This record gives sequence, C-alpha cells and structure tokens, in this order.
Amino acid sequence: MVHGEQDTRMRGTIESPWRIGTRGSLLALTQAGTVRDALIAAGQQAELVIVKTAGDLSSEPVEKIGVGVFTAALREELAAGTVDIAVHSYKDLPTARDPRFTIAAIPLREDPRDALVARDGLVLGELPAGSVIGTSAPRRAAQLRALGLGLEIVPLRGNLDTRLRKVAEGELDAVVVARAGLVRIGRTEAVTESLEPVQMLPAPAQGALGIECRTEETELVTILSALDDAGTRAAVVAERALLAELEAGCTAPVGALAEVVESLDDDGRVMEELSLRGCAAAIDGSDVIRASAVGPVANAAELGRELARELLELGARDLLSAHAEGAAPNSNPSPMENER
Repeated sequence: MVHGEQDTRMRGTIESPWRIGTRGSLLALTQAGTVRDALIAAGQQAELVIVKTAGDLSSEPVEKIGVGVFTAALREELAAGTVDIAVHSYKDLPTARDPRFTIAAIPLREDPRDALVARDGLVLGELPAGSVIGTSAPRRAAQLRALGLGLEIVPLRGNLDTRLRKVAEGELDAVVVARAGLVRIGRTEAVTESLEPVQMLPAPAQGALGIECRTEETELVTILSALDDAGTRAAVVAERALLAELEAGCTAPVGALAEVVESLDDDGRVMEELSLRGCAAAIDGSDVIRASAVGPVANAAELGRELARELLELGARDLLSAHAEGAAPNSNPSPMENER
C-alpha cells in the first residue's frame, strides 16, 4: 500500500496532479491509464499510484479470500487521502453503497461478453468431451456445465497473460475470460470465440469501469462526471440492482446484461428503453433460470429489482442458497468474481 499524509495543495495542477489509485496488473494500469489520459486531455493533470490489494497478494480462490479483495485497499487509500481517485473494474465493487465515496463516472462500456481462448483456434462447440477449461468464476463454470458439452471445468487464478499461457503451453485446452480485458491490453487475437449472451450471460457490470472519489470532493466529482456515459450507467445500475435484490454472495452464479435499445411508442415515434436479461444457475449446471424485462431507462434500478423478483419466483433462491453454503465466511452481497 501507499502511505503518506493528505496533500492539501490545489489538485489538478502540474505541481500537484490528481492521484489515481490502481492495482499494478497490466489490465488495471491500462484501465486507469485511460482515465488519466482523459483527465489530461480535459486540461487536468493526473498520475497513477499503484496500490497492492489482498487479491494481488494471495493465490487462493476468490471464494476463500472473501469480499472486496480487489477494492478494499484502493478505498482505504482513498479514505486516507493518499489517492484522490480510484479506478475499479465495476463488477468487483460491493453492491452496498459506501456513503464516503461517489462513483462520479462510468465511462462507455467495453464489450461485456465472455471470450473463449482455446487451443488450435477451436470454438466452444468444437472442443471434444473431456476438454479441460479453466475459469475463475462459478458463474462461468455453471453456465458452461449447463451447455451439456461434457467439459471438465477447473479453477483458475492469475493475470490474463498467465491464463493465456496455460493454453499456449498445453496445460489447459481453453480458458474463458472477460473479452473486455483482452481488448484493453491488445490481445484480442487470442480470442477463438466471443460467447454470445444466449450461451453465457456476463457478470453484472462486466466490461464497465467505476471511477470513484470521496463524496466530499464536489469539485472533483464535477470534473469526473464529464467522463460518464449515460447509457452505460443505466445498464450497470440495472444489472447491479438485480444482483443486490437477489442477495447473492460474492461468487454467486448470477449473470445479467442490460442494453439501451430503440423501440416505437404508440404514436410510432422512436424511443429508448432498457432491455435487461438475467439468470441464476446451479453450480453443477443442472439448472439455469432465465428471465428478461424491458422498461424505461430512467427506471433502471427498479427494472433490475423487478427482474430479480421474477427470478426468485421462478426458483432462483434455491439455486443460490445451495451455492452460498460453500461460499467464504463473511461473504456480503457483491458482484466480485475475479473475472479477468
């Protein structure tokens, strides 16, 4: 972690730039770098500050480490005033709001789909039964098993390069990772198939960044808000509201994807609505409960809650309760899955 007293000089100047806290992985640095560059383009000065997190220091599966392994350390430094801004993969953030902090911006989302990286350029349907697939996420494992392809799913940790290397060196037949991460580090050539939501719904907020600062820093909130994308924010709000309403644990096999779509009103005029799909899966792949809904963009949170209640009525509670029995102690609701 970084340490030091809070600097009270005017921020955003050459003498005292905005300090952006980030993890030290290539992906995290790349993501935070886009925020730094956007601030500089807007006439602000900014620099990156690397913060070590519990998730970086442990090789244990995420469900054993617990909630907040990638976000808690960043927030500690933010609260202490040693950084001014934290850049998160939004899906890593707990769903419960912390009033000390404000998500001042959610930039335009990268492709939220999951991606298959397989040996010999194979797509999912071409992998023979018994192929060994690595993934860090129970959500992915459950949906892969539900496809009935006879694949062997094994746990996977490590940064993206480490995961890709396991395929290149023949240790695994394939891995499933977030396509957004590969796009951001310039490794899309490794993707052998982008998995469509009908095959695998992504994690809530996958592909989105959360740019966070202290709530009391109203000037900085205003500066950062220029980086916000309204459509992405609406989609993320709906997806995370669904997750929160389900009261799912931090590694729950829950998928959600919202998109702003165009439709026609009763008078034939084009209007925008929010389309939301969600699922809850049995970890052994024996059942996947799916539902979808469409509603006003302005009612994103309520749309997410309504769809979650429909999933619960369809039996999602039993699936999620069965998974929670094997989750880590103190697993508060969170979308964090270490899904890189």
